[in-house]
This record gives sequence, C-alpha cells and structure tokens, in this order.
Amino acid sequence: MPNSQPLRIALWVIGPAVALFLIAPLLAIAPLSFNSSPYFTYPLEGLSTRWYEHFFGSLEWRRAVFNSFAVGISACVLATVLGTAAAFGVSDERMPGRNLVMAFLLSPMICPIIITAISVYFFYARVGLNSSFIGLVLAHALLGSPFVLITVNATLSNFDRRLPRAAASLGANGIVRFRRVTFPLIAPGVLAGGVLAFAISFDEVVVALFIAGVEQRTLPRQMWVGINQELNPTIAAAAVIMIIVSILLMVVVSMLRRFASDTIPGGGNVE
Repeated sequence: MPNSQPLRIALWVIGPAVALFLIAPLLAIAPLSFNSSPYFTYPLEGLSTRWYEHFFGSLEWRRAVFNSFAVGISACVLATVLGTAAAFGVSDERMPGRNLVMAFLLSPMICPIIITAISVYFFYARVGLNSSFIGLVLAHALLGSPFVLITVNATLSNFDRRLPRAAASLGANGIVRFRRVTFPLIAPGVLAGGVLAFAISFDEVVVALFIAGVEQRTLPRQMWVGINQELNPTIAAAAVIMIIVSILLMVVVSMLRRFASDTIPGGGNVE
C-alpha cells in the first residue's frame, strides 16, 4: 500500500506500548513476591523466598490450590461435555429457533458475574447446594460451558459432515461414528474449549465468595481472604503462581489451535 511505511512504524511503536501497559501490573507483582520485608514496599528491602516457602508450607494455601484444581478439572469435564453437546445441536442449520437458543446458551458469559453469583446463591439456598463441592463445580461448569460451545461450534463450521454419513453407510453406529470419525477431527476445538473452561474456573472468585464454604476455598478466594485479614507478600507469591498457570494454559490453547489448523481446513478458528 502507498504510504504504508509511517503506519507500520506507528504500529511498531504503539503496539509494544499498549502491551507494556497491559502487562505492567503483572511485572510489578512478581518482584514483590521475593521481598524480604513483610510489607508491600518499593524499593525492595532485600530478596527472599520466604513467601513461597510459606505458600507451599501452609495447609490453608495448599488446600486452596488443591480445591482450585479439583473444582477446575471437574468443572472442565462437565462443561466440555455440555458445551460439545450443545454445539452439535446449534450447529444444525435446520434447528428451529437456532439463534435464540444460541443466545440463551451464551448468556452466562454476557450476564454480569455478580448477577449470576446472586442468582446461583438463592437457587442453591433452596436446593441445599450452598457450601458444597458439587454446587461449586456446577456453577463453574455453567460459566465455562459457553466458551466450549463457541470453540466447538467454530470447529464444526469447518467439519465435513459427509464423513459420518460415509461411516454410517459402512455400518458404523452412532457411538462408533463419533469415536472413530467425528471426535478425532474436532478434538482440538473440544480440548481448547476445555482448557478455557478450566481457566475460567481456576480464576473465578465472585461466585466462590457467595456459594463456597470454608472447605471449598479456592486459590482466588483464599487470596481474597488474605487481603482482608492479613496482607503480606504471600498473596504476591500466590499471584505469581496463578500467572504461571495462566501462561501455561495459553500455551496449551495456542498449541491446540496450531494442531487444529493442520488437522481441519480452517480449524485454526477455534476461538
């Protein structure tokens, strides 16, 4: 394009500046986790790993990490099953009211999280699911299912539906068709949606504040409790751990996208 050189230079200048602005809070919290002082102070009084030792040595923090992974993995599995099933339904263009159903299924990611938390709290109060592991898993699966629906639906938009029909003509039943033909081709989208569902659960705090009891404290909720009761750099250490987990999840999603683009034509559009 003519005169594109100034635009390219502007993008190279503005792009890194915006990226630095977005990640600056993350860069600021990491050094605090190595501060030898029991307070959040800059400049650092010294370097120490005492807060990581306290994080991994504390029963409360270890329990919170275990709860986060237990709830996250359970919610991920449930959200993946529900989201994938829903994606198969709404991907059929012959389905009546398809757009309305799609909007309804995506409503948990559009509705403000505080509204969802209050609604879930009052509903659980009637059915006795407050302060329970199952209740927290169901709530987090509700929040993660729309992300699975979006990724799987994007993968199905490029899926050749003649392949299952060809397998059916060869005598394969529905289970065999899905296990041997359909799932291997859409697996990158399904797995990417599952990773996103786990990330949503692992990072969620508002719903956990409303419905989780003491025994179901996740890592974000334990950080919230620590901020209100005893503010020390252990929270910074926990934040760094969460950042590392989030980065690893982003890497996994990126790898799945690349694998999808090599497996399915147009399969890179799993987000």
